[in-house]
Amino acid sequence: MRFIDLSHALQDGLPNFEGDPQIRIRSAASIPVQPCNVMELTMSSHQGTHLDAPRHFYAGGRTVDDIPLDRFHGPATLIDLAPGSALPASTPITVEHLQPHAAKFVPGARILYRTGWDRMFGQKAFFTAFPTLTIEAARWIARKGIGMLGMDTPTPSVDFLECHLVLLAPGREIVIVEGLAGLERLPERFTFIGFPLKIRQGDGSPIRAVALCE
Repeated sequence: MRFIDLSHALQDGLPNFEGDPQIRIRSAASIPVQPCNVMELTMSSHQGTHLDAPRHFYAGGRTVDDIPLDRFHGPATLIDLAPGSALPASTPITVEHLQPHAAKFVPGARILYRTGWDRMFGQKAFFTAFPTLTIEAARWIARKGIGMLGMDTPTPSVDFLECHLVLLAPGREIVIVEGLAGLERLPERFTFIGFPLKIRQGDGSPIRAVALCE
């Protein structure tokens, strides 16, 4: 068994989604002036590799501390949309891209899709020109009743409001994992681990996403 880290490192000053708080990481105490090292962190609940809970877009939606823990851990499947390369900037990800993998979209499934866009992490273009899920594709996914959808882009779609409303809707409540890294290292089947911080009434949380592979 081996672990594969699927997370981006957090660091001071990284670009973030427009309108979100800027990430700040500074020393609050340091040796030898103080007896220990302590960092102070200020950031969005949706910084870096993170997950969205329904509360992110629904006022009465389920929060990270209210979602059963088994939703964040278990068998998962990779769909590689650009084997050996990356999708071009702003590529629409359509139902036609997903249809060949339809058998994997079973109720409760954890699906991660790879575009290769994680190579742009840390650059402004990461948030402005990423391959983007169409609303029709989001509706197709939602109808399948999966439990988790992960991706190596910062958000599923440029139509982020409409797309999130589809995927996080009451009765669907698909956990959305955004900003994954290094998906090209994964086999098709693996165990996903990505627990959020226990933030009371949290709408999302940074996670340490990890794959456990045979």
